[in-house]
Amino acid sequence: MTWAPLTASPNGTDTFSTGLEENLGYSTNGKYGYDTIALGWPGSGGPSLDHQIAAGIAAKEFYLGHFGLNPRPSNFTNFSDPVPSYLSSLKDQSMIPSLSWAYTAGNQYRLNKVLGSLTLGGYDRSKSEPKSLNVAFNEQDTRDLTVNVKAIFTTSKNNSQRTELLTEGFPAYVDSTIPYLYLPLESCIQFEKAFGITWNESVLAYLVNDSLRSTLLTQNPSIIFTLSNSTTGSSPTIDIELPYAAFDLIAERPLMKNATRYFPLMRAANESQYTLGRTFLQEAYLVADYERRNFSISQCSWKEGVQQDIVPIMSPALDHHSDKQPLQGGALAGVIIGSVVVSLGILLALFYMARRRRKVLVSQSKADCQDSPEASERQDTCVMDGEILEVDSEPLPKPELHGRSFERYEVDGGIDGHNEAEGSNSWPQELEAERYRPVELPSTRDSG
Repeated sequence: MTWAPLTASPNGTDTFSTGLEENLGYSTNGKYGYDTIALGWPGSGGPSLDHQIAAGIAAKEFYLGHFGLNPRPSNFTNFSDPVPSYLSSLKDQSMIPSLSWAYTAGNQYRLNKVLGSLTLGGYDRSKSEPKSLNVAFNEQDTRDLTVNVKAIFTTSKNNSQRTELLTEGFPAYVDSTIPYLYLPLESCIQFEKAFGITWNESVLAYLVNDSLRSTLLTQNPSIIFTLSNSTTGSSPTIDIELPYAAFDLIAERPLMKNATRYFPLMRAANESQYTLGRTFLQEAYLVADYERRNFSISQCSWKEGVQQDIVPIMSPALDHHSDKQPLQGGALAGVIIGSVVVSLGILLALFYMARRRRKVLVSQSKADCQDSPEASERQDTCVMDGEILEVDSEPLPKPELHGRSFERYEVDGGIDGHNEAEGSNSWPQELEAERYRPVELPSTRDSG
C-alpha cells in the first residue's frame, strides 16, 4: 500500500469528522490520507486506483470497514479543491460506464447462505424480480435515496390473517450503513402488539428471549412494506416482503456477556431518522443512477442456480454522443461481497478495508437490450457489448455496532443465527463520454 497522510487542511490535521449517521446520534472521526485502493486481492487483476481518499476509523460505531459509494467529491480545505470519489474516478478512467451501482445485502437464511452483491456501473438482472419501483432522488442530498412507505403489514404463514403495522405513511431513507429499521413510534407500538416484543429502555433495543423466538419461528410471519414513489394515492407501488428470519439477529461479546437475540427495530426520534437499513436490503435490490438522479427498488429473486446477468447502465453523455451505436470494449466493474461492509455513506466517500485474503471470480458476459422492455424499466438503460469484471469473496463474520449506550454487532448464530453484509448515496456528476477499455482477470473458478 502507499499510504500518505492528508495534511492539506489549514491547521495541518489529518483528522476529520466522517459525517456518518449524524442524524441518528453517531459521532465519529477518521484519520484521513491517500492510498492505492484495489478491488479484490492484490494481484487478482481487479481495478486499482492510486491516490484515493481513505480513512482509519477508531470508533465502536463502525467495527469493520466501509466502502463509500457516494460520487460526490470530498473537501478538506475549501470547495475550490475537491478530491474526486472512488466511483467517479472509476468512471473518469473508463473502468465503468456511469456513476451507478446496484446492491443487496445478502442473508444467512436462504439457500446456502446468500452473499451480498454489489455491482458498480450497472446491475445484476438475475438478482431481482422483474417488477421494480422507480423513484426520483430526494431534493435533500444527504437523503437522496428516499422512498415513501405507504403501508407496513404482517401476514401469517398461510396468509389467512393480515395485521396493519402502520397508520400513516412516511418518507424513509434507504441506508445500508446500519442494520436497523428506524420507524415512527406509532408503528413500533404496532410491531410490539403483533410480535410480542418489548422495548428495553436500558439497552435501547428490542430483545427477544428463547420462548418468544420459538413462537415466532413457528408462526413464521411475513412483514410486507408497500413502497411508493409519491405521496399521492394514484402513484405506482411495490411490495417488498421479508420473512421473520430477516429479523432474527444476535448480539454477542464484546457487547453482551451472553448471546442475545434482538429484533432490529428502532424507535425514531423524529422524521429525519426514518430509515430502512440492511435488514430491509436482505430482501430488496437497490439500483442507483446518480447521473439520471433516480433509483429503483425491487424484490430479490431467489432462484437457485441462476447465472449472473450483468447489465451496464450507460451514461446519458454516451447516449447523447454515440447516436445509440454500441460502445466497443465497454468495461463494467462488479463486486460480489460476502459479509464485508459496504457503506451507503451520506457525506464522504470513505474506504477502510480489512486486509483479508479473498478468492477472485472472473466471469465474462455479453448482453443486448436494444429492444428489451425490461431494460426500459431500469432507468433507460441499454446493454452494450463488453467484458464484465467480477470479484468474489468468501463469507466473513459480520460485527455490527451501535453508537449508543448499548452497542451490538451481528454474528453468525450457528444454524439459526444470521448476519448481514452492508451498501450508500450521493450527488451526481457528469463526465465526458469516453471509450472504455476491457478489464480482464484470470478465472479461478466457475460462477453460479
